[in-house]
Amino acid sequence: MIKQVLILLAVFYLLALLQTSFFVDFRIWGVVPNFILISALLINVFEKPQKNTGMLAGFIGGFFLDIFSSNPIGFYALILLASSFLIKIILSNLLKIIEQQYPVTMQRTKSMTI
Repeated sequence: MIKQVLILLAVFYLLALLQTSFFVDFRIWGVVPNFILISALLINVFEKPQKNTGMLAGFIGGFFLDIFSSNPIGFYALILLASSFLIKIILSNLLKIIEQQYPVTMQRTKSMTI
C-alpha cells in the first residue's frame, strides 16, 4: 500500500507540473486538458470495485491541482474524491446488475481469473 501511495504521489506530481507549466502552451480549442482528472477517473474505472486506490488517486490528484491552482485548498481534492466515489458506486451497482442478469457468464469469468 505504501508503494502504491508513493507511486501515485510521484505520478500525480509530475502530471500537475506538466499540466500547469508545459501543456498550457498546447491548448486544444482554447482549453488545457486536465490530465490529472483523466488519469484519476481511468484508475477508478479499471480497478476492482473492492479496492480504494482510485479514491486515494482522486484525493492526491485533487490535492496537487489545489497546490498549483489559485482556487482554495481542498476544492479540487473534494471534486475528484466525490467523482471517484460516484464512479465506485455506479460501477459496483452495474456489476451487481450484470451478475443478476448473466450469472453463468460471471461465474465462468471469476473462475478463469488468476
